[in-house]
Amino acid sequence: MLLASKQLAWAKMVGRAPEYKEIGLGAFGGSLHYTSRVPETAVSRGRALADFKTHITASTVLGITYGAAGFYLYGISLPHSVVAGTLCSVAGMLPDLDSDSGVPLRETMCFVAVLVPMLTLRRFYQFGWTPETMAFVAGVMYVAIRFGIGFLFKRFTKHRGMWHSFPAALIAGMITYLLCLSPEIGIRAFKAWAVVLGFVSHLFLDEIYSVDLNGKKIRIKKSSGTAMKFLGDNMIANVLAYGVLVGLGYLVLVDRGMIAEIQPENMSAGFQSIADALGRTAEFVNEAAQQQTSR
Repeated sequence: MLLASKQLAWAKMVGRAPEYKEIGLGAFGGSLHYTSRVPETAVSRGRALADFKTHITASTVLGITYGAAGFYLYGISLPHSVVAGTLCSVAGMLPDLDSDSGVPLRETMCFVAVLVPMLTLRRFYQFGWTPETMAFVAGVMYVAIRFGIGFLFKRFTKHRGMWHSFPAALIAGMITYLLCLSPEIGIRAFKAWAVVLGFVSHLFLDEIYSVDLNGKKIRIKKSSGTAMKFLGDNMIANVLAYGVLVGLGYLVLVDRGMIAEIQPENMSAGFQSIADALGRTAEFVNEAAQQQTSR
């Protein structure tokens, strides 16, 4: 029973409902037989799980390697290399923002809520804010991210949904690029790709652990293919994800000066052109339908 208690405590810690199996205790040939219900977890079944500790360990090792490579091979300064490695480490937890378990969501939101205001310090200086204003805005950002965005993820996302995907990794990288203001474009890209790398490492581990190699035969779990994907099962989530991706891509291109920012006075003309094109298309389809009917 002590083993059962430990397994039940482990199941509660990782936020998984335990499964059960029968265990019989008794003497050979005797009439005494005791059967208890013991929680059967991944430990008792011998299956490995890519849990929170596994993800953060892998992304941290990857972040150290990434930062060291930038410092020794490409001459990136030590502070920027350390920040990039840290971002890669934290990004390894980002996909689990859609987790139903409280531990990944709570820990990840705490890290993100602290890092984002720190990354936007250069933006604050660019705005000419006083230190008092910066401190106030940073506090507001922490509360908004920690509780506001955390609530939205918990309320509206599904575990292994579109937040576990390649588009989501690019979204995280683009947000990092826009937040990390730096005179050097290469430094911003270096940090943005660190986030993408850490994010993808999480997806890769999820797929690796979806293959059960502990038995005599290789078994593919139901979770296979739900992490490293471009499209999910929910069409609304797909459209929303790619819409955000396109919007962030536009902001990145504007930030780099590759395209001109859309001005309000030009938006009406753009919408009018689209409306005219749609009108001409509708007229063409209508004429074609009438000709087909007359035949």
